[in-house]
Amino acid sequence: MNISNLLKLAIYALKRNKLRALLTMLGIIIGVASVIAMLAIGEGSKKSIQDQISSMGTNLVSVSPNSQQRGGIQLGNSGAVNLTIKDLDAIRAESPSIGDISPEVRANGQAVYSNKNWPTSLFGSNTDYFRIKKIDISAGRSFTEQEVKGAAKVCLIGETVLENLFGKGNNPIGLPIRYKKIPFLIIGILKSKGTNTYGQDQDDLLLAPYTTVQKRVLAVTYIQSIQSSAISEDATKSATIEMTAALRKSHKLKEGADDDFRIRSQDDLVSTSSSVSDVLTILLGAIAGISLLVGGIGIMNIMYVSVTERTREIGLRMAVGGRGKDILMQFLIESILLSIIGGIIGIFVGIGSSQLIGTLMKWPVVVLPASVVLSFLVCTVIGVFFGWYPARKAASLNPIDALRYE
Repeated sequence: MNISNLLKLAIYALKRNKLRALLTMLGIIIGVASVIAMLAIGEGSKKSIQDQISSMGTNLVSVSPNSQQRGGIQLGNSGAVNLTIKDLDAIRAESPSIGDISPEVRANGQAVYSNKNWPTSLFGSNTDYFRIKKIDISAGRSFTEQEVKGAAKVCLIGETVLENLFGKGNNPIGLPIRYKKIPFLIIGILKSKGTNTYGQDQDDLLLAPYTTVQKRVLAVTYIQSIQSSAISEDATKSATIEMTAALRKSHKLKEGADDDFRIRSQDDLVSTSSSVSDVLTILLGAIAGISLLVGGIGIMNIMYVSVTERTREIGLRMAVGGRGKDILMQFLIESILLSIIGGIIGIFVGIGSSQLIGTLMKWPVVVLPASVVLSFLVCTVIGVFFGWYPARKAASLNPIDALRYE
């Protein structure tokens, strides 16, 4: 019997039990849809994290003091060697792969205007910081190099600070604000950047010259970190190597001694975040894949029932010349049809549910073509694997026993 006739017989058999066929396919439909939706959510999360990291600059390289060890005991950051402007100058002089570079100092406290106050962070930097961190100004201006050198008491404020101290839509430029009892003149408003990957509000800050924060707010001479950007994304690795050499020389570290600083690039952050997202995606896919397995078991169960119900039919076919091979192919094709039809429906349900999740929950989803192809191939394999044993049972029946079956 040729494949065309076997296919017609399989379709006819499925049509005779439409409800049972639909319920059998339901497991495959749910499994395929779950795999596609879960992988779409996982990939969407990964892309969202990468986009947010990239928004901070793909060539960003930062330096911070490293915790020290003594006798195998971790001393923590209190035992770290502080960074200074001399370190920044050393990097600028000996790292040709570095473009913009800025010191960074930070203080936490209350910003006060009139009878209102708001807890926020005050960041100190130079003018390169705006390019490094991709910070835009929505109104007003940035501070100048002259204001940095003179430790001028000027600042720019984020949207969150603006809303809580002055009210949304108001213009506070030219108004005074106090931070830890130090008066600052507002000269600009930072363009909103929203919440970052870790749920932190990027608009809840004040930005001022680092010299002002050092001298007037913190009363220190060191800097807490150095922020820089490589001349290009491809130069990030060489920039890291050059910065390491420059800082080791600046800190007079002997050969073989551990670094007393830590350098991190966006590549490291992207790599770490991608690894976490990949694990999450695999986990979600594996959980959803269990649904496919359950669906396959459902197909095997129904095919066994079908073989039992049609034992006399099988005996009759064998009695009129049907071969065991033909019987096997007939039931195997039925099993594969159940899987393929269920898989196709599951693909549409999976893509639709992914888009629905993205719309209703405002969650980023990315449907990968690979996940669609993989799900379809898996459900086809499931149809063959779980349909083979019932088909073998049907093909191995003795014609005489089959005809006598009640």
